[in-house]
Amino acid sequence: MQLKLDENFGRRGAEILAAAGHDVASVPGENLCRASDQDLARVCHAEGRCLVTLDLDFGNPLVFTPADYSGLVVVRLRGRAEPADLERALRVLAAGLEAGSVVGKLWIVEPTRLREYQPES
Repeated sequence: MQLKLDENFGRRGAEILAAAGHDVASVPGENLCRASDQDLARVCHAEGRCLVTLDLDFGNPLVFTPADYSGLVVVRLRGRAEPADLERALRVLAAGLEAGSVVGKLWIVEPTRLREYQPES
């Protein structure tokens, strides 16, 4: 899977996902740190990359329609999260990507679980 890690993820996050076999690019590595959410979403769409972010704004399906993207992953950490919590969440993500496809979907990933957004029918 082609992924783009938002600016809040460090080298270790990229290493975890790359070790799971994913093609990982980063917002800082492409000088996109000052890009607006809409611009970042457009870049990910154009590149066919799934965005992995801590930015809860991307979890709003009324603004960022999951079906329009190669996947949107919002990592949610509660309270005083430690680096180990982020690593656990990324391992949950890696397992989820191994089990299924995120293309056209919104996933909410926590250190202990992965939830998929289901629009009301």
